[in-house]
Amino acid sequence: MHAIAAFLRARAENVAAGLLAAMFATFIVQIVARYVVLGFFPSINIGWTVEMCLTLWLWAVFWTGAFCLNDGDHVKFDMLYQAATMKTRRVFALVSALAILVGIGGALPATLDYITFYKIKRSATMGIRLDYVFSIYGVFAVALLLRYAWRVWHIARGGAPDNDDPGHDTLIGGEEVHPQ
Repeated sequence: MHAIAAFLRARAENVAAGLLAAMFATFIVQIVARYVVLGFFPSINIGWTVEMCLTLWLWAVFWTGAFCLNDGDHVKFDMLYQAATMKTRRVFALVSALAILVGIGGALPATLDYITFYKIKRSATMGIRLDYVFSIYGVFAVALLLRYAWRVWHIARGGAPDNDDPGHDTLIGGEEVHPQ
């Protein structure tokens, strides 16, 4: 099971890298077109490059958030959490996971409705249907719900609230400990 998860995570990271590479290539095309080609052919439209970069960035951010980042990869203000006992950490982790489930889960039907509503609109320059552009947020929201539902189940069964974040610094006896 771990081998399959590692394989899928590696492929998700490949997709994220591909999205960033495509965005970089589009950015280079934009620079070359703006400062070289437009001097010779001023009527060439390069507005599509901005729209493509924005769309690729949107997809890269939500794809990576859904499939590539661990909980510990996010910026957190967790001084109280780290100073708490394991029992209190479990309560904090359970309450926060449930809050995310309620918030994202409660908003999901309206979010998906809004995304599907966008099938009637197209992007300004490239003419891509906007439901395709914003569909990645639906994927992100569902992945987030699954991740935090698993987290609630794991913690409720007595699992450690920090085990998905083994590289996170911890406080032991008031001293910060950095895992090797």
